[in-house]
Amino acid sequence: MAAVNFLINKLKSANQRWLPRHLYYGPQWLVLGVNNICNLHCKMCDVGVDYNKSNFFQNLMGSRPLNMPIELIREIFGQAKRFYPRVKIGYAFTEPLIYPHLMESLHYARELGLYTAITTNALNLKRYADGLLEAGIHDIFVSLDGPEEIHNAIRGHKSSYQKAMEGMEYILSQPKPPRISVFCCITEWNVGHLERFLEGMSALALNRVGFMHTNYTPQNIADRHNALWGHRYPATASNMEEINLEKIPLAPLWAEMQRIKNREWPFPVLFSPEIRSPEGLEVFYHHPEILIGQRCTDIFNNIMIKSNGDVIPAHGRCYNLPIGNLYQQNLQTIWKGPAIAQFRSDLNKAGGLLPACARCCSAF
Repeated sequence: MAAVNFLINKLKSANQRWLPRHLYYGPQWLVLGVNNICNLHCKMCDVGVDYNKSNFFQNLMGSRPLNMPIELIREIFGQAKRFYPRVKIGYAFTEPLIYPHLMESLHYARELGLYTAITTNALNLKRYADGLLEAGIHDIFVSLDGPEEIHNAIRGHKSSYQKAMEGMEYILSQPKPPRISVFCCITEWNVGHLERFLEGMSALALNRVGFMHTNYTPQNIADRHNALWGHRYPATASNMEEINLEKIPLAPLWAEMQRIKNREWPFPVLFSPEIRSPEGLEVFYHHPEILIGQRCTDIFNNIMIKSNGDVIPAHGRCYNLPIGNLYQQNLQTIWKGPAIAQFRSDLNKAGGLLPACARCCSAF
């Protein structure tokens, strides 16, 4: 099986590089923007600080209705089963655990034999834990920002960490629980507390813990991008309203990263991107004009569906480029449509990344 998967991945990679306009395989992920509301106020997020001018904000909050209709969900899942039965369904934006049709839709996905995952801040995880278990969710991705007092300050909620821990502990105590992975965004507010954060997670049987260097786009990079690509893929500043990159202490961060990597943990611990030197940290945080990754693969593997049926490339951090609408075209037509084909081709011609892709998580 490993040899078969290796061959499949090689063929897909060749398809992406040499025939980007004509993909001969289906999407790996359908990312669902099931609602346009969040129940926390995260300092590093445009939604959390209500910065409504960014692509990220508009991708997550800009469509109506507020909640994706259950009829649309059923249509998406039915088409997924028909065209791409192995695709993964990701409930990712904005906060799936406050989506009113969550359980009904998960049960329908289970009836069709579709894989489902949820990305959540876990504030309501304990409340809906039994429902998630009954619905057969496969993976839960929990976003946390540090130990209790650090996380709660970043998220603007006095007990969000405690509630997330209660939910994870409860689910993992049940027979045959879904996999739970935790992801932490590195910011100026949690550097120096990351090792302690892992220690607090160590009693949990987690699938993995990932540290993500903060995703951001400063205005000067958006301007540079728009001078070249604004006519097709306009960029905006993103996730910069409250973050001050100069306040991230790079030397202490590097030292803490090394301590974490040199310790044994009861679960895999990953950093994204994998930065291998103090100079690399300097480049990542202070020189966003320098590309870190080599090419975006998400544009060739994922699409995001908004609550009104609009489809955009990859996920919420991508350009707000409409490539179709599920009320007007089917999933297969959109996946192979001219708008996304042009974007894939342009991306390849540009070398794999556009200037505003420089600090997007899909670049790594």
